[in-house]
Amino acid sequence: MKATLKKGSSTSGVLSLGQLLEHNPRPMPALIEPGLLPSSGILFVGGEPKVGKSLLVANLALALASGSSRGGFQVPTSRRVLICQFELPTSQFAARLAPMRKPIGSAADSNLFIDTEAAGHLLSAPRGLDHFLAAIRAAKADVVVLDPLYSTHDQDENDTRAMAALCQTLLRLRDASHAALIVVHHVRKSVGRYEIGSAFRGSSALHAVGDSYLLLVRPSPQIPTVELRFQFRYAPAAEPRLLTLDADTLWFE
Repeated sequence: MKATLKKGSSTSGVLSLGQLLEHNPRPMPALIEPGLLPSSGILFVGGEPKVGKSLLVANLALALASGSSRGGFQVPTSRRVLICQFELPTSQFAARLAPMRKPIGSAADSNLFIDTEAAGHLLSAPRGLDHFLAAIRAAKADVVVLDPLYSTHDQDENDTRAMAALCQTLLRLRDASHAALIVVHHVRKSVGRYEIGSAFRGSSALHAVGDSYLLLVRPSPQIPTVELRFQFRYAPAAEPRLLTLDADTLWFE
């Protein structure tokens, strides 16, 4: 997440302390409050298989596209969102989005976009990166969802050096597109009660680029409730939150 300076007196970009304080850098407002998705930031969303990561991320995408605040998250204004998902055929993904659309009507229809040709393109390859950049520009997206991260690369997620290189590619994607990223990622097999950012695979590399981390944990397999745990780089710590999945709308509330 970058701060912005008022237009001022330095053409080189170098400011004295006096100039810096005079121009008063202002953090850009977050796209999802409180502090979950900073402007041009990177949010990692993780959890065990089948915990509901993709459903929650689709909820966030629809909330952003419609400008609606749901599940305790505030969305100050609507944004253009591109979803690049790799796990469901397009027809099945459309069937998943259909019930989610009902509570918000047509509010997201012109702002939510799906890259139907995402599968098979790798961020770790130049042609793959070019594909995603072209899709982002076609959608004029403010936010890009990558679900899941492991489908966008062919690296060893247990190799710190390989993950560091992949994270640099995420930064290049973010910087070239000027879009915020929501990245769905898997966690390690054994996660401690108080681990959040460190629970993700390749966490030592992710910490260099991630602005926010959202971990989903299911307190009991018998109930459709998840606990959300948060870790922010810039915002104050947030208390864990319980959300329950509505089986009819597929929204967590």
